[in-house]
Amino acid sequence: MVNRKWTFLSNHGHVFAYVAEHPQATTQYIAQKAGLSIRAVHVMLDDLVEEGYLERNRIGRNNQYKINPDKPLRHRLEKKHNVSNILRGLGIKVREEGM
Repeated sequence: MVNRKWTFLSNHGHVFAYVAEHPQATTQYIAQKAGLSIRAVHVMLDDLVEEGYLERNRIGRNNQYKINPDKPLRHRLEKKHNVSNILRGLGIKVREEGM
């Protein structure tokens, strides 16, 4: 049997979950923790902001992120669930008004 390496969460999911716990993390640090390139993390953060899953606020030279816990998942099989369901399942504390 071939040992294929895969995970249940996509790279977007990994980045989103990390930012939910660490809203002030730099892109470089997120990339290091997620095992991704800095450019890939920039693209994923832009995607998440554009779709309304994250709100980006500029504070000085850095960004701080706030999640939208009520945003539904994108896939048609999961649209009845929101992102806070996933975060709670991962043991990430979710406040109803966002993070």
